[in-house]
This record gives sequence, C-alpha cells and structure tokens, in this order.
Amino acid sequence: MSDFRAAGPEDSVLGTSAAKGEEEVTAGDRQLASDAAAPAQVNDEPEQSLADEYLALAQRTQADFENYRKRMARELDSAKARGVSQLAKELLPALDGLDRALSSASGAPVVDEQLIEGLRLVQRELVAALERVGIERFGEPGESFDPVLHEAVAHQPFDGFPAGGIVEVYQGGYSLGGTVIRPARVLVAA
Repeated sequence: MSDFRAAGPEDSVLGTSAAKGEEEVTAGDRQLASDAAAPAQVNDEPEQSLADEYLALAQRTQADFENYRKRMARELDSAKARGVSQLAKELLPALDGLDRALSSASGAPVVDEQLIEGLRLVQRELVAALERVGIERFGEPGESFDPVLHEAVAHQPFDGFPAGGIVEVYQGGYSLGGTVIRPARVLVAA
C-alpha cells in the first residue's frame, strides 16, 4: 500500500557514507577555498609588479610623446625661419635696386616727384614687411666694423673716422633672429 519502507541497517550505511561524502566535499571545498586564497596573496605581488611595469611604460610613452611634440615644434620653427630667410634672399636684390633708383633719382636734374614718392612708398612697405617677419637691417656709417656682420669692400684712410669704422655702406646687411642672412658690404676707414 505504501512505497515507503522503514529504515533499516542498509540505510544507515548509506546515510553514513553520504554524510561522510558531504563532510569530505565540505572539507574539500574548504581546502580549495584556502588554496585559492593563498595563491591570490602570493600572486598579488606579481600583479602589483605588472601594474608598476605598465605604469612605467605609460609614463615613458607619455614622456616620449612630449619630447616628440617639442622636437616637432622646434623643427617647425626652424623650417619657418629657413623659408623666411630664403624668401628674403630672393627679395633683397629688388630692395637694393629700389635703394639705388631712389639715390640716383634724387641727384637727377629733372625729377618726377610723384614717381619718386611712389618708389619711396614701395621701399617703405617692403622694409616694413621684412621687419614684420623678424628681418632686421644693419650696417650704417659710423658703426664699428665687425667681420661677422660686415664684408669689407675696401680699406682707406678717412679724416674724421676712427680706424675700423664704417665710412660708407654699399649694400645693407640683414639678419633674422641673430643669424646673418646677408652681410653688409662696406667701406672701412684704415
């Protein structure tokens, strides 16, 4: 009538085994848990070491990029200066031609004042444009001769000028940021 049986000696053996198995599993779980916890503590040091390596790598990469950025900015400035210098070398003969035209026109008997004024205006604009990009003119009469800045065309004795003084400037000198683009060609008192 009923499918239930009374507990007998066989059941107690199974029950004991089952209870033992549960204890073993429970003890095994505890052992696994303690084993997992112990290596985590040991592995914590390599993980920290790995994190430190990644941090150092990131810092080096950041420093390398910052150095690259600065180097590119310097190279850009250098390229810009070279371009400005090259353009100035090409324009300076035209400016010299304007200077010569103005100096010869001022001594001419018949002068068209409007034409001369137009040439002066063009000359001033060209000089102002060169100054805006940092190009400076040097080499004026009365300055002391400097072989780095000046090219001596001739040496002659002159009254009223000290030895080594510039008497006359044949062609003005130009510099960009302290670098001589073209030396001034001058007559020097001996």
